[in-house]
Amino acid sequence: MATKTLAQLLEEGVDGRHVLVRSDFNVPLDDEGNITDAGRIDASIPTLKALLDDGAKVIVMAHLGRPKGEVNDKYSLSPVAEALSERLGQFVPLAGDVSGEDAHERANGLTEGEILLLENVRFDPRETSKDEAERAEFASELAALAADNGAFVSDGFGVVHRAQTSVYDVAKQLPAYAGYLVEKEVETLSSVKDNPEHPYVVVLGGSKVSDKLGVIEALAEKADKVIIGGGMCFTFLAAQGHNVQNSLLQEDMVDTCKDLIARYGDKLLLPTDVAAAPEFSKDAEKKVVGLDAIPEGWMGLDIGPESATAYAEAIKDSKTVFWNGPMGVFEFENFADGTKAVAEAMIAATEDNGSFTVVGGGDSAASVRTLGLDEDGFSHISTGGGASLELIEGKELPGVAVLTD
Repeated sequence: MATKTLAQLLEEGVDGRHVLVRSDFNVPLDDEGNITDAGRIDASIPTLKALLDDGAKVIVMAHLGRPKGEVNDKYSLSPVAEALSERLGQFVPLAGDVSGEDAHERANGLTEGEILLLENVRFDPRETSKDEAERAEFASELAALAADNGAFVSDGFGVVHRAQTSVYDVAKQLPAYAGYLVEKEVETLSSVKDNPEHPYVVVLGGSKVSDKLGVIEALAEKADKVIIGGGMCFTFLAAQGHNVQNSLLQEDMVDTCKDLIARYGDKLLLPTDVAAAPEFSKDAEKKVVGLDAIPEGWMGLDIGPESATAYAEAIKDSKTVFWNGPMGVFEFENFADGTKAVAEAMIAATEDNGSFTVVGGGDSAASVRTLGLDEDGFSHISTGGGASLELIEGKELPGVAVLTD
């Protein structure tokens, strides 16, 4: 069955109708509450503008952080409302609650082409409840905001792998459609999953092997090379018998990594050198060392230059690249070289080799912006880390599956 799309909804007509939109505004904030990376907000604008321009009364739902079902000013969507106002060129009011009196009063008062942002949906414990009846009750309250002739548009790709109220249950209570962002993400990532052009190179980083185990096993069958970096590479290196000292290590995954090396050794690319430091700090002393020369008590915080060169060469020869997870602690300038080398190699592959290059969301997408690299140099930068991984891995995404005719 086909997924219903925003284009279909616009063809049906939205003028004067309430449209409930689930966006992903889970953006990073600094200590003063300022947004440090507005990529997800920017990605939401085309869908919101299309609805507003066609006269819809738009009500936006989103979450920020993990307030654990309690109202917490630290996780208020207030800074998001300001950022949206700037980008849309019109005032975006923030409701004082999620589905209560203020939200209903403001929703009822909307006129054509106006927009309302609801407060953080995770302020309500029913959003993430495992109890279907509780979620259905909350979904009914949210759907009621859209009045009798309302519709639901799912445009928060970063959350479609979660069967949560504002993503999944609301879609059962209103005519439901995929927004431009969700449609584009699913289409792009599905092409990588189902029909990658070879050579196909997968680059995986991040901290834990356990988080990437499923995708390693799924993609090692399809990819020509699987490049391993980030904190999780040290569990692989320990599996090879190296002393990784105080580097991040999942001891319970060492045997699993031995098995992966035995099965896919010819496809796996592991570091041959690392950038180590005596402590986890942006000002820490940096020393590039071989795998068996990490000083006692030190930790690896990035792949070394020899590894970065080898990884870049593999990427430049590719026709398809999927990257999820930084190669090191890119937030520390001293330990961002490996991540930058991978990203620059992908840009080069896109420009020089016509490669199809996909950045799989999360920290990888953040690193591209943090390092000041040209976002247009990649074929696609996903807004959803976990969602992109699960789609690539071949798992069903509940928030997408529920949108079918």
